[in-house]
Amino acid sequence: MSTITRRLALSVAGGLAATAADTFARTAAAEPAAAPALFALPQAVIPILGEAQAFPVRRIYCIGRNYAAHAREMGSDPVREPPFFFQKPADAIQVVEPGQVGEHPYPTLTKNYHHEIELVAVLRSGGRDIPKERALDHVYGYATGLDMTRRDLQRGMGDQKKPWEIGKSFDHSAPITPITPAERIGHPVRGRIELAVNDAVRQGADLSDMIWSVAEQIAHLSQAFELKAGDIIYSGTPENVGPVVRGDVLRGRIEGLPDLSIRIV
Repeated sequence: MSTITRRLALSVAGGLAATAADTFARTAAAEPAAAPALFALPQAVIPILGEAQAFPVRRIYCIGRNYAAHAREMGSDPVREPPFFFQKPADAIQVVEPGQVGEHPYPTLTKNYHHEIELVAVLRSGGRDIPKERALDHVYGYATGLDMTRRDLQRGMGDQKKPWEIGKSFDHSAPITPITPAERIGHPVRGRIELAVNDAVRQGADLSDMIWSVAEQIAHLSQAFELKAGDIIYSGTPENVGPVVRGDVLRGRIEGLPDLSIRIV
């Protein structure tokens, strides 16, 4: 390469580098770095069975009245009504390890505290307008959960035509077991789901009794929200929800998953 050619190449390369640096500088100036947070917030996580890593929780979605008999006991028509959803805060999670009985505080402001046993699906990925046929591709695994409910507050706010978030979304309102990855158990579409209070079975059904399957729930939710990794879905409860009091021991059981046990304190 001649001296002139070498100088020309270096000049061009230097010009390109300068242009790239200038572009980067302008972009950085146009997109200022986010200000540092005033303080750090804890990240809600759920353990994964057999894994060192934990699953970070972004949002908790819950479906209402997803078993026909439960819909009827709540005064709804399970045939005609489309699915509806509500949310709980991520820090409502109360993790209970298999074989343990978690102490669950009886909440304030209620005299009618109810249990609801549910299959919980946790998402590894998400998106918008997810087709039902691809929905389960986004599921990382499953857990046994309880949607604890201040029923008197829920009904009272409903009677007033007001949002009943206060009846569903509160501290410790989402007890849950560690997650079992779907690669180990597949995607449960049938199997016994039940809840016992002081060893007496109150709720019992089969997962196949769901009105809307987990795949259908994901498809419906993704029409209203952009689902993302870290989202979890409480998939509805069977009939015979009922009250609990301090001292009661609840045991939730779903075929193929760890049991969930709590004591109301």
